[in-house]
Amino acid sequence: MKPPLWSNKLQQTGTLWIAADLHLGPDTPATTAAFLKFLQEASTQADALFLCGDIFNAWIGDDLCQQAPAWLEQINSALRAYSRHHRLYLMRGNRDFLLGFDFARHVNAELLPEQILLQSDAGLIALSHGDELCTDDIAYQRFRRIVRWPWLQACYLRLPLSWRQKIANYFRDKSQRQNKTKPNYIMDVNPEAVAQQACAVDPVALIHGHTHRPARHILRHEPLVYRWVLPDWDYEHDQRGGFISISAKGICLVQHQHTELCQDSPLFTSAQ
Repeated sequence: MKPPLWSNKLQQTGTLWIAADLHLGPDTPATTAAFLKFLQEASTQADALFLCGDIFNAWIGDDLCQQAPAWLEQINSALRAYSRHHRLYLMRGNRDFLLGFDFARHVNAELLPEQILLQSDAGLIALSHGDELCTDDIAYQRFRRIVRWPWLQACYLRLPLSWRQKIANYFRDKSQRQNKTKPNYIMDVNPEAVAQQACAVDPVALIHGHTHRPARHILRHEPLVYRWVLPDWDYEHDQRGGFISISAKGICLVQHQHTELCQDSPLFTSAQ
């Protein structure tokens, strides 16, 4: 696999909150409620919010917002309320790769590329959804390439919304069945792919979601570089969720009902 070209750069100062794998939809009222509370807290504590893919359990096209169902309009209204006073950034995931610029404009957000280099107060961060790092899952990587063909997406988006929803449900159910039989290592990132990406840009940290395995891993000892994995959200069957906070003091992984796991910024000293 060729490493991604980390040519997309963004500078954002202040306290940044990053979340992913919310999997919001009509069947997730408890998770939606937790997310709405999270947005309220972010509005008073975070200068910018990054939602790094799989915001929705399935996204069938931006035109869904033209006659948004109640569950979606509730989320959109809360996103707009946040973005009136703060920067809001969105990134596509494997469940919502069809998120487009129309939706971003609808909620007053900026739609980001699949990988970015984020210059933060804690240093340079490599940020992505993370599914491109799971290179051992050859079948998924093939599917990932196919569904990103522009002509195929254009054909899909011309179908009625009801047809698109049935197709999305079919592939989601198929994926869930296949994942139950896959070896555990295939569902995780490939260490060589991760190291290749980190070495290409030399960040202080690589942050991604997708794997639903929140943790902090050491990528390199000298200088020290961590790989941070974002938690997924599920308040329907469990009290599970969280985010990463970045500021001049460092990086913190905050999980529901868990102790914060933090890393001091190499740019931070007690004199600051």
